[in-house]
Amino acid sequence: MSSAAPAFVGIDVAKAELVITIRPSGEHWTIANDVAGIHTLGQRVRGHAPTLIVLEATGGYERAAVAALAAAQLPVVVATPRQVRDFARATGQLAKTDRIDADILALFAERVRPAPRALPDDAAQALDALLTRRRQVLEMLIAERNRLEHAVPTVRRGITQHIRWLERQLADVDRDLDDTIQASPVWRATENLLRSTPGVGPVLSRTLIGELPELGTLPRKQIAALVGVAPLARDRGTLKHKRLVWGGRAPVRAALFMAALVGTRCNPVLRAFYRRLLEAGKPKNVALTACMRKLLTILNAMMRTNTAWRHIDLSPTT
Repeated sequence: MSSAAPAFVGIDVAKAELVITIRPSGEHWTIANDVAGIHTLGQRVRGHAPTLIVLEATGGYERAAVAALAAAQLPVVVATPRQVRDFARATGQLAKTDRIDADILALFAERVRPAPRALPDDAAQALDALLTRRRQVLEMLIAERNRLEHAVPTVRRGITQHIRWLERQLADVDRDLDDTIQASPVWRATENLLRSTPGVGPVLSRTLIGELPELGTLPRKQIAALVGVAPLARDRGTLKHKRLVWGGRAPVRAALFMAALVGTRCNPVLRAFYRRLLEAGKPKNVALTACMRKLLTILNAMMRTNTAWRHIDLSPTT
């Protein structure tokens, strides 16, 4: 008796509904993106014994479905929209509808087969939400301060009041972040370890805890590529283009940039490394990016060996 063909599921997520496609059978259906619909989704998908289920990250509308599928111990992956869209273009599919997107996601699951990863628990999701909210408040605060510089007197009072309110909100979020980190012995120990490094403050340490759980578990080249600070080749034939860094996790990269900038002044290792690159003729932005990568490599080694800064081996292979 031959076994049934592996089943691959693609789910296109919208605010109101979920569109599901199963390969290779081609079966598809649409259900509401609510409690009853998600319950039905888990039952119907489980009946196909799927090898892999793929959804796109949609800003939060996918969370309930992903949580339900993971709780049912089904293999689920949340893919980045850019990766799925590039895959669709590579197959020649340029049109975009909910049904087509679900088909592409199922095909992506079948052909690419991304590895399922453990989903963050409730505490990790709460920390991520606080970090996201902090970035949002900070962006609004910067925008309002910029507007205040050129505001006419009739609107200055309102902008000033909003700035004060945003500053209070930022302080509240920072206090919530403090409480969340201190409530977890593991996170508290991790933050203390990371902040033993000169130049690493609470913003970077908490961003790494919430946004880069892989820190300390991957080799240095892989962690650099994951964050987006590894130079990527763009050569073609005999043409040799500049190596550029792109992609990766933007929030981690932004926090790492500020820490590296501070580190070139107060961290003896980064300061010497930065000056050596400048003396070799490297542009400042290139040298600073290299410092970001070096700092990430050092922190990765510290986490892997559970070693504080003063005891870390800072040899070139670190």
